[in-house]
Amino acid sequence: MLGNTKRNGMAMVSVILAVLLLFTACSSNSNSNESGGSSGSESGQRVTLKIEVFDRGNSPAGSTITDNYLTRYVQENFGDPNNIDVEFVPVPRSEEVEKLNVLMASGSDVPDIVFTYDTNTFNRYASQGGLTDLAPLLEEHAPNLTAFLGEDILQYGLYEGTQYAVPAKRSQVGKYASFIRQDWLDKLGLDVPKTTEELYEVLKAFKEKDPGETGGQVIPLAMTVANAQYEPLIWSFIEPLTEEQSYTLTQTLGSNDYPTLLPGFKEALQFMNKLYNEGLMSRDFALDTDKKKLGEDVSSGKVGFFSEDDVNPFYENGMYATLQKNVPGATLAAVDVYLNPEGKYAKPMYNPNGMYIMVPKSSNRAVEAIKYLEWMATDDHLFHMQNGVEGENYTMVDDVPVAMENQTEEALNRLYNSGDMAIISNGKQLGSEELNLRARAMQFPKEYQDIVAIAQELANTDLIEPVVLSRPIEAQTKYGTTLQEKFKEMLVKTTMAKPDQFDNVYETMMKDYMASGGQAILDERTAVYQEMQSK
Repeated sequence: MLGNTKRNGMAMVSVILAVLLLFTACSSNSNSNESGGSSGSESGQRVTLKIEVFDRGNSPAGSTITDNYLTRYVQENFGDPNNIDVEFVPVPRSEEVEKLNVLMASGSDVPDIVFTYDTNTFNRYASQGGLTDLAPLLEEHAPNLTAFLGEDILQYGLYEGTQYAVPAKRSQVGKYASFIRQDWLDKLGLDVPKTTEELYEVLKAFKEKDPGETGGQVIPLAMTVANAQYEPLIWSFIEPLTEEQSYTLTQTLGSNDYPTLLPGFKEALQFMNKLYNEGLMSRDFALDTDKKKLGEDVSSGKVGFFSEDDVNPFYENGMYATLQKNVPGATLAAVDVYLNPEGKYAKPMYNPNGMYIMVPKSSNRAVEAIKYLEWMATDDHLFHMQNGVEGENYTMVDDVPVAMENQTEEALNRLYNSGDMAIISNGKQLGSEELNLRARAMQFPKEYQDIVAIAQELANTDLIEPVVLSRPIEAQTKYGTTLQEKFKEMLVKTTMAKPDQFDNVYETMMKDYMASGGQAILDERTAVYQEMQSK
């Protein structure tokens, strides 16, 4: 940009003046935020608090994303008592990061509360000095919010030791479960496999005996290039790690930890190569980027075993319902089979935080912003925003709010944007993981609630916790997107290689991965780990 301004001196002067004005404004705002400022209720003046809200284009008739039951609930129960006008600023969900970047660059038009799910976006704003330090405001104004989140969640909002974000709290952290055709096992007189080796024998039996009578189209194990299908298998091969290995060899790309450099990763790929070359795995898995083919194959009765996000098969009119309609008598069982070297069914978990909630440095309403989040964590406001009105939206069953059947249109319209308004939580919070999971299961059709409960239990068993370093790794931000593609390319090519060519393909792909940023991440993580050890 500065190169273009050299065309004439006046343009350069304009740029310098603009920068000075921006610096002055930021300094003034920074001082206001650091001192806490004063809220509308304290000063006696009515102020405006601008809050980002995702717009999914799904507002029912009579509502808009900025004027609906929940926006009015916020205004009446938080805004008016505190002399605050609450203004919601729509951001298209599909353009979240792009639109937020535009707002943040605008300075004057940016909302007072913004958020993102993208870790790299949060790190970038923090590193550029664009965010408010929220620690003193949380200490002074948000005891309930701080207790609700706890230190384990709040740490995800730190950047180089400063609290630049309030992380939302996930109601549950389990990701994956595996499923097997129980009716096929029964027909062949086989027990449910409990180890990877036992699964392999079952898959061979499915292929050879075709208990589903698919006419040779049987897919013993369904696979895609989506994380939910391959991660449970791959992570089960990872060997026990030292602390140093965990911190230095893990590669965090996007929001997931990748095991590319961990001991056992090559053996996992070799097992997938074995399955593929023996015809025990989906032949066209490399093309199934959106899991659409997986859903079709499971629903048509071709698949014997697959891994998936724990509750995905059980939505109304979803994968399992379609399978049972197409194949009368078909039954799935939720199972753990991938046993790791330590005798655990190890599988990754979600980070316990959801979105990053931030207050831009340019905001004069940091106090009001934190008070709004504190209000949401106080009394029953979060519960109401997530569940609606008792007797109209839900009834209480064993301490769980259960959605009522045949709700009126008015009642249904209350909560259409609940997940996007109750921003301090990802998922319903009922005070304990047990109640959270029970409530989640009870959202599914009654005939599937038992298997959903089992799948959730398996998804939360033997979890591999994310690795959190003391500061962000710049190389991961720089190379993350490229390396995610390199990882999938390695996964596909090593799996599909001829067995005698596996080693050569693996070494070639790994060399390319390391040269494309993997080595830079390894070097930086090693340096950060050494810093952590020296403190």
